[in-house]
Amino acid sequence: MRTILAVCCFAVYAAGQGKLAVAARVDHIDERAKEPMVVEHPNGTLFVAGYGKPFGVRLWKSTDHGAAWTRVNKGSETDGAVGTSDVDLAISRDGTLYFAALDVDQEARVGRGVSIGVSNDTGSTWRWTRLSSQHTADRPWVAVAADGTAHVIWSEAAGVNYAVSRDHGGTWTQRPLIYEHGGSSHLAVGPRQEVAVRVTPLSGGGTKFDPGVDLIAVSTDGGATWKTRPAPGNREWSASFSATKRWVEPLAWDSKGALYSFWADGKELWLARSIDKGETWASWKVDSGDDIAYYPYLVARGRGELAATWFSGDGEATLSHIAKIDASGSAAPKLVEGPSFHPETWRPGAKPEDSPIRDAHAGGEYMPITFLKAGGFAVVSSIIDLKAQRFGFTWWRLESR
Repeated sequence: MRTILAVCCFAVYAAGQGKLAVAARVDHIDERAKEPMVVEHPNGTLFVAGYGKPFGVRLWKSTDHGAAWTRVNKGSETDGAVGTSDVDLAISRDGTLYFAALDVDQEARVGRGVSIGVSNDTGSTWRWTRLSSQHTADRPWVAVAADGTAHVIWSEAAGVNYAVSRDHGGTWTQRPLIYEHGGSSHLAVGPRQEVAVRVTPLSGGGTKFDPGVDLIAVSTDGGATWKTRPAPGNREWSASFSATKRWVEPLAWDSKGALYSFWADGKELWLARSIDKGETWASWKVDSGDDIAYYPYLVARGRGELAATWFSGDGEATLSHIAKIDASGSAAPKLVEGPSFHPETWRPGAKPEDSPIRDAHAGGEYMPITFLKAGGFAVVSSIIDLKAQRFGFTWWRLESR
């Protein structure tokens, strides 16, 4: 393992809106960290999770603001730490760390269970619980409410499953299905125990398609009851996963209780906001480009302070994008994009002798972003360089200047 630190100072200017600059970039070379997730502990420790060949989920931490990273011992399979694919992380206000992981049958290429790990000592020790052992289990998400309740969702053939823990992960209670069809596209919790779940037609690793399922489920009582509404905006879905370039459709609550939805429609990016818990929405086109946009991600804090990522283009034209969005007022939100870069992820060519092809999907269906307690925000991007046999992740810290 090795970590390469490069302090960056390039920026993109937006007239009248300030600028967004990369303050630091760190390449951590280790094993694959596909579709990573990142969180920050109340004490400032940073955690990054990912997965990949050799098959398994992995966790790293940094105690120096991302300058150096070390592997975290999350436990063995005999301890219940079973996972080979999709990961998610969440941290409660008291510092309890949650690590959700999907277990996939690599030969059949279909999910076979979901596990959740919990650490109360900044990742030193872990307690694991198997939440599901069902065929076609897929895409777990975990989020923690202000009262400490941990919420986990995932999908199975029967629909979107849901479990909660009110004792720091000591015990888990499975609740009724949130929806009887579709996939668990994303999960977000609000400032007053609101919970929102994005339900989309694809599930089962792209093997199951439920036409017409394109909705947001919202609970205003901590997950006890749910209301479903059509998702705002227009988007095309297909039973062919590769044809749609859609999977994660992110949701985010700000600290005032506004709910946001962020999605791509062709070459355009759209943002919607609901101030009545998903009952009604206002929508805006916040960006457009020359190439198709896809795989968006979104986080929120404060009053309408948002940060987003997405990809555009294909092959050598593929770009990773990072932006901040000011949605604090009643006017149309203002998006300020930072420096774009080519993702360091490649997929094999059609033949063994062919050169690898640059491909955002080789790194996963989103690029995670998080606000930092010291200011600014951070992004983690995968490194999967087949030709150079270079694997790991890049830590980006960005600031508004």
